[in-house]
Amino acid sequence: MADDRFPGWHGTTILAVRRGGKVVVAGDGQVSVGPTVMKGTARKVRRLSPGGRDVVVGFAGSTADAFTLLERLEKKLEAAPGQLQRACVDLAKDWRMDKYLRNLEAMLIVTDGRELYVVTGAGDVLEPEHDVAAIGSGGNFALAAARGLLESGGDAEAVARKAMAIAADICVYTNGNLTVEVIGG
Repeated sequence: MADDRFPGWHGTTILAVRRGGKVVVAGDGQVSVGPTVMKGTARKVRRLSPGGRDVVVGFAGSTADAFTLLERLEKKLEAAPGQLQRACVDLAKDWRMDKYLRNLEAMLIVTDGRELYVVTGAGDVLEPEHDVAAIGSGGNFALAAARGLLESGGDAEAVARKAMAIAADICVYTNGNLTVEVIGG
């Protein structure tokens, strides 16, 4: 997500694991600028409750941009209660087509405990394979670890926590200060 306006900004690993009727979304707390850790305790996983229905969202990228998207997602969910896919598709359409929103630098993982999506500013609403999704600087490390750990058993939270620990050991833009939200089941 780094560009000319924000050179060297890195940070965030968000991982979602679905298993046994539950979805766990885990996010680390690190925000880095180049080789410097600016903050180690950021909270990038949030629980929303539009209309009394819980949805968990993890975000990577610009915090202000992500909060703008979270507000828009909440409005979409209020307009289409219980229809997570529709709300995510509507958000992705707006994000891609709106002159203001198209400049937002973030990615989202969104789940209601049944459905799981990765939403991007390119207009993507992706339903991940293998019941695992990851975004952010350390996302590929966490994704690979979680997919391997799913083979060995363990519940969704145990797999997510261990995969995030592995990512934190490998990726310099990931730390072990986790925010974990469980939904479903």
